[in-house]
Amino acid sequence: TKSQKIRAELLFKQFEDIKHVYYYSLELGKIFSTNYDKDVARAKLALWYNKIEEYGYDTFTTVANSIENHYERILNFFVNRSTNAAAEAFNAKIKAFRASFRGVVDMRFFLFRLAKVYA
Repeated sequence: TKSQKIRAELLFKQFEDIKHVYYYSLELGKIFSTNYDKDVARAKLALWYNKIEEYGYDTFTTVANSIENHYERILNFFVNRSTNAAAEAFNAKIKAFRASFRGVVDMRFFLFRLAKVYA
């Protein structure tokens, strides 16, 4: 909104770091929201990573290190633009189900109940 834009401009004038962090986060989001080829995405992420390294802000250094450690798996997102979110959600459901039983003693019965509840 117009008032948010005014507040952001005031904030950015007083705190230059917040301005940089805001625009770096928008830039990273744009890389993932634009339909790039895997090779183009590799170059865009590398350029973004170099900017973050140069800037040296701790919060983004953590994000940049995560990207560096999982670079190829992250780039696989750009092949068919899919994530493993469904698998992660199902894994969370299994963990919650297991926690409700306070541990599993009989694995066969646990798998039977799991299949009945989530199948």
